[in-house]
Amino acid sequence: MGQIDLEGLEFYAYHGHYPIEKEVGNKFIVNVSIETDCEAAGKSDRLEDALDYQKVYELIKREMAITSDLLENVATRILNQLYAEFSVIEHARVKISKMNPPMGGQIEKVSVTLNR
Repeated sequence: MGQIDLEGLEFYAYHGHYPIEKEVGNKFIVNVSIETDCEAAGKSDRLEDALDYQKVYELIKREMAITSDLLENVATRILNQLYAEFSVIEHARVKISKMNPPMGGQIEKVSVTLNR
């Protein structure tokens, strides 16, 4: 078993409950960890035997472009799509952080992490 991490994926998106968040948008950071069998790829050195993390990135990019009220919804959609498109996934973790959320104070970020 191995773990593939995509870390610090940065997106500008329009997620949030409040109308202003959907209007002006915000910066989001996504981190994804995927557990999968890496043995065949480790031996063959062929992309065909590996989880193609370029495709994982494109999937996340597509989901981040769909506006949602809640980060929980975005993370759930990403997890659902990961499992739908990559049957080799044993376990996945998605963390989405909204940078400088408009909460009335100085806050670096708020994050939601989901596992499946």
